[in-house]
Amino acid sequence: MRKHIAILGAGESGTGAAILARQQGFDVFLSDKGKIRQQYKNALTLHDIRWEEGMHTPGRILSAREVVKSPGIPDTAPIIQVLKERKVPVISEIEFAGRFTKARKICITGTNGKTTTTLLTGHILRRAGLNVGVAGNVGKSFARQVAESSPDIYVLEISSYQLDGMFDFRADISVLLNITPDHLDRYENRFENYVRSKMRILRNQTSQDHCIHCLDDAVIREYIGSRSEGPCLWPFTIREEPGKGAWLENQTTMKVKTNTEEFEMDTRDLSIVGKHNIYNSMAAAVAARLLDLRKEVIKESLTDFQNVGHRLEPVGRVRGIEFINDSKATNINSAWFALETMNRPVIWIVGGQDKGNDYAPLRNLVREKVKAIVCLGRDNHAILEAFEDLHLPMVETRSAAEAVKAAYALGSPEDIVLLSPACASFDLFENFEDRGEKFKQAVYDL
Repeated sequence: MRKHIAILGAGESGTGAAILARQQGFDVFLSDKGKIRQQYKNALTLHDIRWEEGMHTPGRILSAREVVKSPGIPDTAPIIQVLKERKVPVISEIEFAGRFTKARKICITGTNGKTTTTLLTGHILRRAGLNVGVAGNVGKSFARQVAESSPDIYVLEISSYQLDGMFDFRADISVLLNITPDHLDRYENRFENYVRSKMRILRNQTSQDHCIHCLDDAVIREYIGSRSEGPCLWPFTIREEPGKGAWLENQTTMKVKTNTEEFEMDTRDLSIVGKHNIYNSMAAAVAARLLDLRKEVIKESLTDFQNVGHRLEPVGRVRGIEFINDSKATNINSAWFALETMNRPVIWIVGGQDKGNDYAPLRNLVREKVKAIVCLGRDNHAILEAFEDLHLPMVETRSAAEAVKAAYALGSPEDIVLLSPACASFDLFENFEDRGEKFKQAVYDL
C-alpha cells in the first residue's frame, strides 16, 4: 500500500513537493485554502495529483502519514494545530526534497540579502562550469528541481519559515548573513524565537561541513561563539581582520582566504553597490573558494553579476528625477540598507502591511537623506508618528500610481524617488513583485 502524504498550499513550494511525492510513488493529496493559480492546477493535473481549493477537508488531510506545509501557512493555522495534536509529522518542502537528492547543498539564510547572495553564488558556480540548481525562495522550488533535473550542487535560499519544518536535512555549507527583528508576528513577538529559527540552518552539520557567517552581526557572533562543536567556521567582516574567511583591508580591498591560497579584489569593482552588498559578495566568494573554484572566475563573476529585480532596481529618469524600485525591501533593515546607499536627496515611498515595525533605527538616515515621505498603505499611522517631529513633507497615498505622482510633484532635478517600503505588500498588492511592477508602470506613465 502506498504511503499517503498531504501537501498544504499550492504555490511553487507545495506544487513542487506534490510532483516529487507523486514521482516517488506516494499517494498524494494537495489542499489549498485559497484559490490555486491556473499554472499550478495545470501542473497538478498533468501529474495526476488530486487537489482541492478554497477549503481544507480534514478527513483527507488528517489521514496522511506525513504533511508537507508551505512556508506561508503559520503554525497557528487550525489544521496545523489539529495535525500536531494527533502527532502527524508536519515538515517543510526543503526537508522533504532533501531526502531524494545526493547533491551538495549550499544553504543561505538571513533577514536580508538572501536572494542576492543566493543568485550571486549560483552565478559564480555556473560560470565555473558546475551543474547547479538555484532554488528555495527563488525560481523553481527545490522539490520540483529534484523531481525534474539532476544538479550536482544546489544553492538554496531558505527562510525561517522553511527552517522551522527542517529536522533531518543537512547543509554542506550553511551561510548566515544577518539576523534582525522581522516576521515577529509568526514568533509570538519574541526575537529570541526568530533567532532560534534562523540558527536551525546549522542543524545536523558536522565537523566535515562549513558555516559562513557574519562576524559583524552581534546576534550571530554570540550564538556562533557559544558553540563547542559543529561545522568549520568561516567569518566575513568589514570591521576586523580574522585572517580567514573574508575581510576588508584599507577600507576598499576585499580579501578572501580559506584553506587554499588567498585572493583579493577592489570592492569598487563589484557590480552591486552598498555596504550590504560587500557582505553578500564576501559570503558568496567564501562559498566559492570552499568549493575550490578558481579566483579568476570568482572575480569575473563578482564584476558582471546582475542583481534580482525589485532590489535597488533603476527604473529611469523623468525630467532629471531618478526612480528606484526597491519593493523587495519588506523590513526595516532592508530599507536602512537602501537609504544608506543613496547619495542625493530622496523622496521616500514607504508603507504597507506593518509587521510591528520599530522605525527608530531609520531616523538618523531619514534626517540625513530624505527630503519628503510618501506613505503607501492602508494604515500609515505608525510611519506618520515615527517621523512627524522631523517636519518633513508627508503625504498619504493608496496606490502605486498615486504614490509616484505625489513623489514626482515633491521632487526636483537630481532627486531620487526611492520605493523602499520597509513593510510587507499584502494590504494593497498581491506581493512585493506586484507592488514593484505597478510602481514601474506608474513611472513609465508619467
